[in-house]
Amino acid sequence: MTEFKPLQTSDIETIVPMMQEFYAIENYPIDIVISKALFLEFLENPHLGRCWLIFSDGEIVGYAILTFIFSFEYKGTIAFLDELYISSKARGKGIGKSALDFIHEQAKLLSLKIIYLEIEGHNEIAKKLYESKNFAVHNRNLMKLDIK
Repeated sequence: MTEFKPLQTSDIETIVPMMQEFYAIENYPIDIVISKALFLEFLENPHLGRCWLIFSDGEIVGYAILTFIFSFEYKGTIAFLDELYISSKARGKGIGKSALDFIHEQAKLLSLKIIYLEIEGHNEIAKKLYESKNFAVHNRNLMKLDIK
């Protein structure tokens, strides 16, 4: 059985090592000290979003982070599924689908208008998971500007 628990300050020491595992998949850099500080800021400011630990049979197997954005185009608050991580030992058991169902329900409760996410182009497994839950490729290109 999959369960979801809102992240608490006391959980930061648990979630950051999972974040390291997640980032290692694509060789993304991570600074542990900064990540811990960001979680503190995130938890102190609920207008920034929500984070949940994911449990399966009483064991923590992942986490999900939704971050919020205010959009005039979409007439209110939208979200970015910033991270959804399921540990390698828990993958392929339907936990990702359960997590997306949970996130969808939370989005309704939070009156969110839309959820965006990004995946690596080569990650066909993630793409199939998201498509199975009615996520669709957006007709716009995501661009970024690094502020220096």
